[in-house]
Amino acid sequence: MKQISQEAAASRPTAAQKQGKILALDYGRARIGVALADSEARIAQPHDTLERVNRNEDMRRLREFVRDHNIQQIVVGLPLRLDGSRGEMAEETTRFANRLRKQIGIPVVMMDERLTSWEAERILEEELGRRITHVTTRDGKRRLLRNAQGKYTVDAIAAMVILREYLSRESGTEERA
Repeated sequence: MKQISQEAAASRPTAAQKQGKILALDYGRARIGVALADSEARIAQPHDTLERVNRNEDMRRLREFVRDHNIQQIVVGLPLRLDGSRGEMAEETTRFANRLRKQIGIPVVMMDERLTSWEAERILEEELGRRITHVTTRDGKRRLLRNAQGKYTVDAIAAMVILREYLSRESGTEERA
């Protein structure tokens, strides 16, 4: 039986790393809501809200996030109008999703996000009743910061709603296959 060095064993991805995660983004001009789901457990959870800086910095931070969290797929909410037509924001979001595909190099899926902000506000009021914000300290570590209202951000919850819908549709597709 061949022995494997500790270094070689440490460099191999663990089962959890192989599985990866699914990232959902609720794109906006001022902020991007972020939610995550483990690809195996498939439970969507709000994660963070990124304050937009500029295209290059936003993409750099997302690229780093994807790498640090072992993301295997990205779901971007597509803000269609209630009648299903595409407006200015849907076109801008599509351009953003295309940049993600090109610059990050993992699959990007767009998901109809009509009424997700409304649903997010309902969840905040009825179910969660609190807000969690992640901040980066001076030494680069992340920590939880509760704001005065003690509630999640609508953007992060909206991303979670988008991800829940995506996961629900995906498991429906798998069951029929």
